[in-house]
Amino acid sequence: MAQPAPQRPLPPSSPDASPSSELVQPRFGWLPEVGTWKYHALLSAVALLILGPLGGIAASYMNFSVGFFVGGQVLAGILGSAVTYGYGAEGKHGANYMQTMAASVASLCAMSVLIQAMVWLGMEMPPAWQLILFVGCVGMFAVGVGMLYTPLLVDKLQLDYPSGLAVANILRALTDKRLLKASISKLGGGTLLGAVTAWMTEKVAFVASIGTSAATVGAGMIVGSRITVPAIVMAVIGARVTPYLREIGWLAPSDPFRKVGFLLGLAMICGAAAVDLSLLAVQAAARIRSRATAVADAEEESWKKVNMGRLVAWVLGWGAATLLVGTLVLHQPLGWLLLGLALALLFVLINGISYGITDQNPISSAFVISVMLMSLMGLKNPLVGLMGATILLISTSVGCDMQQDRSTGWRLGTNRVIQFRYQVLGVIMGALLCVGLARVFMTAYPALTINQLDNPKAEVGQWGSAMTYKLVGAIRGLGTLSDATVKLLLIGLAIGFVIQAVRKGVLSRPGYQRFIKGSRLGFAVGWAMDSLLLSSPYASSFGGFVNFPAALWFGAGGIFTSLWNTLAQRGQKSHAAGSPGEGEALPEDMSSMSLVGGGLIAGESLFFLIAGMIGLLSLLA
Repeated sequence: MAQPAPQRPLPPSSPDASPSSELVQPRFGWLPEVGTWKYHALLSAVALLILGPLGGIAASYMNFSVGFFVGGQVLAGILGSAVTYGYGAEGKHGANYMQTMAASVASLCAMSVLIQAMVWLGMEMPPAWQLILFVGCVGMFAVGVGMLYTPLLVDKLQLDYPSGLAVANILRALTDKRLLKASISKLGGGTLLGAVTAWMTEKVAFVASIGTSAATVGAGMIVGSRITVPAIVMAVIGARVTPYLREIGWLAPSDPFRKVGFLLGLAMICGAAAVDLSLLAVQAAARIRSRATAVADAEEESWKKVNMGRLVAWVLGWGAATLLVGTLVLHQPLGWLLLGLALALLFVLINGISYGITDQNPISSAFVISVMLMSLMGLKNPLVGLMGATILLISTSVGCDMQQDRSTGWRLGTNRVIQFRYQVLGVIMGALLCVGLARVFMTAYPALTINQLDNPKAEVGQWGSAMTYKLVGAIRGLGTLSDATVKLLLIGLAIGFVIQAVRKGVLSRPGYQRFIKGSRLGFAVGWAMDSLLLSSPYASSFGGFVNFPAALWFGAGGIFTSLWNTLAQRGQKSHAAGSPGEGEALPEDMSSMSLVGGGLIAGESLFFLIAGMIGLLSLLA
């Protein structure tokens, strides 16, 4: 799969990735010792009663109004670090537990738009407890699936998860005086710049018109040009073929390439994943035959260990619970619910790869693909389709968030089993708030119940509900899968499969690897192959998911980082790479560019989160 970015995560042998097993005496007497029940009670109370609802309300409001949301990990990490600062560097783990729980609450609260979609479609609303039960079961299934793929995406592939890296840097810096001193100017400067840029996109017409996004630039800065340039190439190709696609009727006269580009992008990921999963299956079989698995397990760090048997039982158990609630309580057909679970298993992996590389979780695209597959299989009832697709939408949101949180935990060395338990508690609170907030918002603001597809001239004020608009627009197209859609999916699958097969067969050969590492010419050839000629389908697909300006800003961030790192290495040959000077050494993945890029993500996230809360409070005033 895609090669990791230049800024490497912490190696397992790093001292920063080895949490102490001993009880840590806090700096302040009123704080309970780390690892005690009082310690976990304190963290859970803060996350469940303050941080989680704060992020959840903001996420729900933002989805109802502007059609996107920020999960609140950054805010939860900062506020959580304030609580755990008294534990010193060890406090990063407690803060990570809290942001994990808060992020789970926010991810599910954002799904309140699904209930709005049910209202738009005229579905007879079941009692609240039934919806809570269904959403909760799906959420529990999703955290299990997300954890199931963690060894592959986080440990083996070491995907960057830019927002996860940003949160890890924040938690380390805010709970460690040494790291705070060495990184505050870069992290803080990036955060301020990100917030200012986000404000300018709201207030300055020119900035908004060029599609500026600090978080997109920041994500590009973290992953580097070998990931971001392919996205630009895909976007440029899309722009060039758009007139032809309009001419043959695959796009309407005013449609952007993105309207079909996401189909190509998702299919390319599927094709590439087919190659990689096949290779992984062969490797797994070889390991079993050589009995290497037992050795690997014996050497695995204790904080990483997860009982895979129990985890598989968890996924199967909550999958069965979802089916039981869906059929016996909500009276939905079994077959389409089973399809929703199967698609969730696929797209939590596919979207997880996209999230890990580009910091974009294309949940809307996965939803549309699921609707198309249902159409292909003959389903024409939009209400049944919505319930099946609900499983997929919640799973990709919660499951991929689980993977991002595990990437943060991997960098910090946070105990995965405990982190899993915190996420489970967050899902319970999130299920309650998801349904409750949907009812509260739609009761307080009846404009949210107006189907804007059927009533385009309705006065809805600030309630644009762009996410709901996309979901309902897609689900109403059941049974009308076009020939163009099928062809685009097949083309994308073929492109992804062939390119990834060539990359694995040619670019991974030892001779080629020695060549690209042996000289400047080799480096240039390697960069051109990775970025332009045989770029990873996972990286290229981003250019099909987003508008053209977003791909350019993402690419610009990666190009800037690569140029900076190249010049820095030439100018500091006598110094260790990434050293902040004056004897202070940062962990490997806290390079200057990763800190600034993470700050940009944090600044934009904080701005929109706070803006969302202010907007909500102004409505209630």
